[in-house]
Amino acid sequence: MKKDLIVGIDAGTSVIKAVAFSLTGKQVDSYSVPNTYETPGASYAEQDITRTWGDTVTTLKGLADKVPDLANRCLAVAVTGQGDGTWLIDSEGEPVAPALLWLDARASSIVDEFRAAPEDKPRFEKTATGLAACQQGPQLMWMKRHAPELLNRSSTAFHCKDWLYFKLSGERATDPSEGVFTFGDFRYRDYSDDVVAMLGLQEHRHVMPPIVDGTLQTTGLSQEAATATGLVQGTPVALGYVDVVCTALGAGLYEKSAALGCTIIGSTGMHMRLVPSADHVVLNAERTGYTMAMPAPGVYAQMQSNMASTLNIDWLLDVAVGLLASQGLSKSRSELVPMVDSLLGESRSSGILFQPYVSEAGERGPFINADARAGFIGLSTDHRFGDLMRGVVDGLALAARDCYQAMGSRPEEIRLTGGASRSTEIRRIFGAAMGTRVRTSQREEAGAAGAAMMAAVAVGGYRDMDACAAEWVSPYLGEPEQPDEILAGHYDNIYPAYALAPEALRPIWKKIAEHRGDDR
Repeated sequence: MKKDLIVGIDAGTSVIKAVAFSLTGKQVDSYSVPNTYETPGASYAEQDITRTWGDTVTTLKGLADKVPDLANRCLAVAVTGQGDGTWLIDSEGEPVAPALLWLDARASSIVDEFRAAPEDKPRFEKTATGLAACQQGPQLMWMKRHAPELLNRSSTAFHCKDWLYFKLSGERATDPSEGVFTFGDFRYRDYSDDVVAMLGLQEHRHVMPPIVDGTLQTTGLSQEAATATGLVQGTPVALGYVDVVCTALGAGLYEKSAALGCTIIGSTGMHMRLVPSADHVVLNAERTGYTMAMPAPGVYAQMQSNMASTLNIDWLLDVAVGLLASQGLSKSRSELVPMVDSLLGESRSSGILFQPYVSEAGERGPFINADARAGFIGLSTDHRFGDLMRGVVDGLALAARDCYQAMGSRPEEIRLTGGASRSTEIRRIFGAAMGTRVRTSQREEAGAAGAAMMAAVAVGGYRDMDACAAEWVSPYLGEPEQPDEILAGHYDNIYPAYALAPEALRPIWKKIAEHRGDDR
């Protein structure tokens, strides 16, 4: 049987997917299962580590039921997953505690302390990444202070995809994107003992696994994993970069001939700028954002991320669901989603300013403030539900612009991906707010595709990532859409007011947080 498939695994916060691709990048089929997490306390967000592996096994078995002879046709497996967080295992490979997710904000006060200390500036200059409570560094700092027994029992600190790679291959490793932005020097794509010492974690340096590049090496599927999944023992397994990098790769960020950006309009909003070399990375005065290696020599993705993007739309739709339910009308959120485009098409930008910080973890881009919360400015008696929806989407688009501004400049072209990018009206609003042309990736599963692209290069299917992207990415990009000049002028006028709001609201958010009795 010819080996003609690559399987990409993408383990997100709420869904785990296994996707089969042809060797030239065509999506053959996919299977997914829902993922869940718990919030055992205010600011806490945890996931069952063992269940995450079990659910991944389920996706692979489900995919095998849909794709004939998947095991014998599978040339390689690649895995990516949700970023940040802390997944601890002991020397026997068993979980020490539930995983702390990127949504976990218990380390917020530690981050506030550190960002005000002199050590944060040299740390930022090495990592080119702003410190935030979602990251593994602050979470380990929190454990050192509040739960030292967990660290003392731990042999390795993984991220989500690292854990799955370990279960697939038996190898303890992380990749250059996550290992370096947390604990390393971005210029060298490796750990920095100086950064580890600045964070006060030198005594726990041993829990940080080796860094491997999944475009350069693979490890064979273990016998245990083969038995669990039904795949063939020894099948090459590639450790992908973090999900946002793999999604950017699969959606079209990697094209060295253009000044590109990539925005993921998903639960979280990720805004990325392709950087051709370390010398072109822009370090902003606020010390925020992320800089991550791309799976190609010398190339980086500089990014800013909103903690919540389409979660803001979900919230407003849920308000409508609740109101309808109170009147005896049963509608689900998914049933109301189609009305979003019609509401946006019927409404004009009404001058409402909406801060899209609906996440209970606050905000991390382009500023870091765990107290930040969503809100409307400028409401009047003339505004109706459609105006509120338009205000929310305007706020998301202006937040994207805010993030690109923090990275130095807006790109010439921005590639869009994520569920909301399918909306014609949302694309129109984002393009106008950012004042640049947009192209939408037609990839259904860009994250899994990006991971699979890394495996395709690693096993010799392509000479380099440039050749792979030409076949896996370019044919799946939509036509360029130019910004609406009149609408762009409106956003140019209103953006300065939007940008002023977070600083003006900072003391108010702080007072509200104190009133909440937040235990951070």
